[in-house]
Amino acid sequence: MEQGYLIDTNVIIDNFANKLPQKAKELLNSVEPVVSAVTKIEVLGWLNATKEQLIPLYSFMEIANILPIDNAVIEKTILVRQTQKIALGDAIIAATTLVHGLVLISRNTSDFKNIKGMKVIDPYSL
Repeated sequence: MEQGYLIDTNVIIDNFANKLPQKAKELLNSVEPVVSAVTKIEVLGWLNATKEQLIPLYSFMEIANILPIDNAVIEKTILVRQTQKIALGDAIIAATTLVHGLVLISRNTSDFKNIKGMKVIDPYSL
């Protein structure tokens, strides 16, 4: 079975800002676009974004598989928050990754480094 990935907010933003290194772009282009519901909220909730800035992001979200915050994710988020000092959004993203058996693609690897069973790829270190 092929490994699945969850794309973090910062990677989507960096990709659309043309900041990702070539190997990271190649990875993103080779995987199914899967994001957490939190990432959709964070990306499309961009304060003071112009319509021109949001159009490609909405287009991306239309083709992405948005994983919901269901009961399994909620329960895993609670466990993560009980054992780690972590922001709620990051805890939900971590829980989504763990529940679905995915590897997170994020430049904020330090946010997730102490979460048991969590696998994170930094796109800037490929």
